[in-house]
Amino acid sequence: MRKIAIYGKGGIGKSTTTQNTVAGLVEAGKNVKVVGCDPKADSTRLLLGGLAQKTVLDTLREEGEDVELEDIVKVGYGGVRCVESGGPEPGVGCAGRGIITSINLLEQLGAWDESFKIDYTFYDVLGDVVCGGFAMPIREGKAQEIYIVVSGEMMAMYAANNICKGVKKYAQAGGVRLGGLICNSRKVDNEREMIEELAKRLGTKMIHFVPRDNMVQRAEINRKTVIEYDPSHNQADEYRALAKAIDENDKFVIPEPLEIEELEKLLIDFGIAS
Repeated sequence: MRKIAIYGKGGIGKSTTTQNTVAGLVEAGKNVKVVGCDPKADSTRLLLGGLAQKTVLDTLREEGEDVELEDIVKVGYGGVRCVESGGPEPGVGCAGRGIITSINLLEQLGAWDESFKIDYTFYDVLGDVVCGGFAMPIREGKAQEIYIVVSGEMMAMYAANNICKGVKKYAQAGGVRLGGLICNSRKVDNEREMIEELAKRLGTKMIHFVPRDNMVQRAEINRKTVIEYDPSHNQADEYRALAKAIDENDKFVIPEPLEIEELEKLLIDFGIAS
């Protein structure tokens, strides 16, 4: 089983990219589990047709320790097994600890039992590596492959570089590696070339360039992935290509993060339309 964590700046489109990629893998015959590691609990919405899934932490608060696996795992599009960690009540507690609690409980309940024959587990992680809890999927070896969703915007690139620092730190003690950058386009000047160069300097590659298309929003409004909503659309093919690129990827590295001056120079060199 391949264990993948998706990181990136808040609002960059991690959950959308993850769910659409998973749809592509499912269409290709893969058996997938998605673990949402975001208090908003929106990591599985498109795979579950908009169903407001009860989170692990909500279930624990309401039912105590007597929890069964079927209480927290829902089956969505193409048989994807979906889990939402959830978070503490607003203003109380640490959301990072919620991720730790959820993943530990899933393991105790046998969520990854061999009988499920899971090919992929995806962890959709909130924002940046802001604390130990959010870093847990890589810190404790729950995830082996990291993909970072990025765009040609300064803060998205800064976050990607910062995440690489975390990956490098934990890679030295375990088997986690960076699988590549996924560019979720914002139509920034020279964006493709800039992210390809960023990836090169980090020691990795841009695994796929996802063009910006309003079909993604239309599918989201209808609570579906693009592949389910309009399988013949060009954007559906983009997510199929991304899924295929991940499935066939064999380049996993310990990244070499850039100094801030080098990152800013990259933006100056590429960020102005010629």
